[in-house]
Amino acid sequence: MVTMTTRLLLLEDDSGLRASLRMVLEDEGYDVVEAEDAERALEVIAGSAVDLMLVDLMLGGMDGFSFIQRARPHSEAPIVVVSARDGVEDIVTALEVGADDYVTKPFLVDEVKARLKALLRRPVLGPTDVRKPADVFLLDRRAGPLVFDRGAAVLSRAGQEIHLTNTEFKLLSVLATNAGRVLSRGSLLEHVWDRGFFGDERIVDVHVRRLRKKLEGDPSAPEILVTVRGLGYRLDVR
Repeated sequence: MVTMTTRLLLLEDDSGLRASLRMVLEDEGYDVVEAEDAERALEVIAGSAVDLMLVDLMLGGMDGFSFIQRARPHSEAPIVVVSARDGVEDIVTALEVGADDYVTKPFLVDEVKARLKALLRRPVLGPTDVRKPADVFLLDRRAGPLVFDRGAAVLSRAGQEIHLTNTEFKLLSVLATNAGRVLSRGSLLEHVWDRGFFGDERIVDVHVRRLRKKLEGDPSAPEILVTVRGLGYRLDVR
């Protein structure tokens, strides 16, 4: 849900586009903080927290890839890339360094708004809410244990929390609630990215690789999040 307390960092060096996006986003209820270059954007997140980031890749000075890499250790806010670069390599690289979603220019404003809202959808339990047993998944008994508490949006091993990005959280939620079933890339796109990602399905593979680093003892030989060749992915509880 968007409120005036939802703070959004807008990193875009095109002043005209930046002004247009700001007007649209403020009309949606976001508190927009502008930055025309990556250095200024880093100052913003160092000074105070933001809830979302909308980031262009082609910037003067430090590019968007480098900004995301430097920002990630300091901020968990979901990052949506908006860029004219539409090559698969660019999309994969942006996701690998820490972006959560990618929209290519020219774009429909409604699509950007939908993607931002989708990334804000993460369950938060209030003090009087009752957590159902189905919200807690024991993923690996052997070492840890490895537990995914969907209601609290927490993945932990031996009681130590493992950070999940919003997209990783959504992906793990879908996989955990369908444990033992093979889910195709198309199905995961539909459920994790809401309306789906209008591009290469390999975006799923990128996020699976990132998630495996947090689930598996040896991500190169996965035992929990396994590939079913030609079909998709399956979560196996160990």
